[in-house]
Amino acid sequence: MEKQFLIDDFKIGESWRLFKIIGEFVDGVECLHDIGPAVSIFGSARTKPDEPVYKKTEEIAALFAKNKFAVITGGGGGVMEAANKGAAEAGGTSVGLNIILPFEQEPNKYSNINLDFNYFFIRKVMFVKYAFAYIIMPGGFGTLDELFESVTLVQTQRIKPFPIILVDSDYWSGLKEWITSRLLKENRISHKDVDILQVMDDPEEIVNTVKKMVII
Repeated sequence: MEKQFLIDDFKIGESWRLFKIIGEFVDGVECLHDIGPAVSIFGSARTKPDEPVYKKTEEIAALFAKNKFAVITGGGGGVMEAANKGAAEAGGTSVGLNIILPFEQEPNKYSNINLDFNYFFIRKVMFVKYAFAYIIMPGGFGTLDELFESVTLVQTQRIKPFPIILVDSDYWSGLKEWITSRLLKENRISHKDVDILQVMDDPEEIVNTVKKMVII
């Protein structure tokens, strides 16, 4: 097994590892360049199939697929599995960008396009490069990481603005309120930064919001 702490492991004389990094970028671009309009869906890998969040993720992904959007996930279980399943069973393009870890993540069986990554940062580029929107289901640290990275990229104009939608107002409204009551109130961000995030519950509203940004 390769060493786990890949970024920490760079040493003089190991610059050959840069070719592996370039290779992962090339594989990603070559595989995904023609998938068409897509959304990236994030959420907890710990979500079980009998949970309402799993079922709702399936519904949202299927609705996107029926509206000719590819669905991109991290390729693992939980919400990722639900999104890949919903898209695949609706006859759509279901993309799983799996991260190779020594523990925790196993790729799900519902993606019809699969890529494996050793490096999180390359995988993150693929999530954002091909997405017309980020759909954020309830999740943990990994989900928050993807959420705030995307907000920062939009805020700093490193990518074109796109919808970043937090699904489940009961789960996310406290976060949005904290952003407004603390970050905005204390002048850490601006009013337009708050507007980057949208909180929604209805699958039809979510898909229609994204469709307004895209001509298919």
